[in-house]
Amino acid sequence: MTKSAQSTEHGAGRRQVMPLILLVVLLLTLHISRLTAFSEEIQARAAVVMDAATGRVLYAKNPELRLMPASTTKLMTAIITAEKANLQDVVIVSRNAANVAPTRSGFREGDRVTVQMLLYAALMKSANDAAVALAEAVAGSEEEFVQLMNRKALAIGATDTQFINPNGLPGKGQYTTAFDLAKIMRQAIKYPVLKEVLGTRITELSTESGKTVMVKNTNKLLWTDEEQLGGKTGFTQAARHCFVCAGERADNTLIVAVLGVPSRSELWKETEGLMEFGSRVMLNQEEPVVYLTRADYDTERITKASYTKKVKTTSKGKGKAKSKAKVKAKPKAKTNGKIMVKTKKAKKTSVAVKALDGTNG
Repeated sequence: MTKSAQSTEHGAGRRQVMPLILLVVLLLTLHISRLTAFSEEIQARAAVVMDAATGRVLYAKNPELRLMPASTTKLMTAIITAEKANLQDVVIVSRNAANVAPTRSGFREGDRVTVQMLLYAALMKSANDAAVALAEAVAGSEEEFVQLMNRKALAIGATDTQFINPNGLPGKGQYTTAFDLAKIMRQAIKYPVLKEVLGTRITELSTESGKTVMVKNTNKLLWTDEEQLGGKTGFTQAARHCFVCAGERADNTLIVAVLGVPSRSELWKETEGLMEFGSRVMLNQEEPVVYLTRADYDTERITKASYTKKVKTTSKGKGKAKSKAKVKAKPKAKTNGKIMVKTKKAKKTSVAVKALDGTNG
């Protein structure tokens, strides 16, 4: 073959290879841009997506930022009830329970209702009176019941959670994290009765005397997502919109927990998006992501987060902490391995990380 022919052949080969290289670069750029945009679009102050089978975290934004739980608190109330009470036991609604505002089931002082009916009211309608009635029935008082709640939280590894009442009404010293809330939901769906209640769209509650009340589930996704197993909503002015749920995706059960979302419509949108992202991670189409918005953390809180042992910065990056940092953890990362945090101006920040695996529960 002549040099001219060889040159022509090599040139043709390069022309064939170049479009492939450009295509690969374009796909990588689009993937990274989409991943970054997805993380930054999440308006929830904190969010976690977890594999229910293993406790593996597939996505997280501010996973251990302590926030108010609102009525997602009632999940722990239901767990304690499922463990310690007979569903058919009859509870006499007290004056204290009947007067709890603002959301009520409609039961009045003196009504005789089964534990099972109260569970439906507390989890589906998010009735505060039902939650208090359950607490009194199980432990004799709200105060004693709260002690059971906090002990259970510690037992399942929800170490950044503290309850002060059984219904989630705001008060000093009541908080949870998205990571802990996902653990609590993971525990809740282990109880068949709770799984059934959480997945019920509409039901009729009745007292022993025959008075009936129709209850509709506050979880809107039960009507739009056939793979939704169930969830618990929460809202107060201070906590904003909160939600934790479980759903089936590609033969896997995923848990999504979100806290501090600005609106109810955004709550559903973000939950659906997070569920799909988690599904792609399970299918190895995405990598797990831990995303921290440092504006929501003070320095002391970051260094004390249980999944962060210590933070070291290079001399060049010292004193130049930025508002956002994204951690990409590969699926097969070692439990105590190091992963790299990239920010816009600090080239590399080494962070020693303990796996967010939730295996305590």
